[in-house]
Amino acid sequence: MKGNLALVLLVFIMAGCGEKSEAPVQKTADGDAKRGRAIYLSNCAACHNNDPSRDGPIGPAIKGSAKELIEARVLRASYPPGYTPKRRTAMMPAQPDLKPAIPDLAAFLR
Repeated sequence: MKGNLALVLLVFIMAGCGEKSEAPVQKTADGDAKRGRAIYLSNCAACHNNDPSRDGPIGPAIKGSAKELIEARVLRASYPPGYTPKRRTAMMPAQPDLKPAIPDLAAFLR
């Protein structure tokens, strides 16, 4: 009996596999703060702090940072024109692989 139930469940699960949704993945221009938090914790928190409103051991607090600043620092390891940095360091490397994550990071840091 248990074997039959397992077989029925397996058939239902497999029936749903391979079907593709016709709807494209929606990506908002505003970003996803939940996804941004996960990206921040895995890529930024070691230097900045788990709490982005607090200074980290190497990087400053970055809560409230403008998208332009996040983009400049993450993609080019530079600052936007006219911006005065909180700390003058050159320790943060450019991380161009995070380009698709900029809207999400900005949403989380807002």
